[in-house]
Amino acid sequence: MGEHHGPDGPLHAAAVDDAAPALLAAWDAARERATPRLSWPQLNALLVVERQEGVNLRGLAGELKMILSSASRLCDRLVASGMVERVPGRVDRREIALYLTPSSRQLLDDLRRTRREILGEVLGRMSTAGRAALIRGLTEFSAAAASAEGESQARTA
Repeated sequence: MGEHHGPDGPLHAAAVDDAAPALLAAWDAARERATPRLSWPQLNALLVVERQEGVNLRGLAGELKMILSSASRLCDRLVASGMVERVPGRVDRREIALYLTPSSRQLLDDLRRTRREILGEVLGRMSTAGRAALIRGLTEFSAAAASAEGESQARTA
């Protein structure tokens, strides 16, 4: 366990922090190319609805860390543009459940495909060893982040 908190920990964090903007720029370029009509908050809302089909407005607001009225306005815009549909809840008809539309599913598929194309172009300029090391490292980073998330949820439960 000590290796994670060694004296070079801050150096590693700085190196990752310095490299992160390149990754975020690729994501932003993909969003701009695939979903130019959507803002980041709108895209994030679609991703929440995709992960939690049937989420209600309160749940959406909580996931987006927004107040209910802001989430409601955001949802209104997504409904008006045909990205999200509101369906009365199965248990409580007054409760509104949110679902993606076929066009928003297509949009998210296009976004992921575009993002992978852009990332693939950058990865193609790397050495084979560099690519393998990056993928191994990102896989481990993702697992460590998920583990930390699980621990923090367990503490707050």
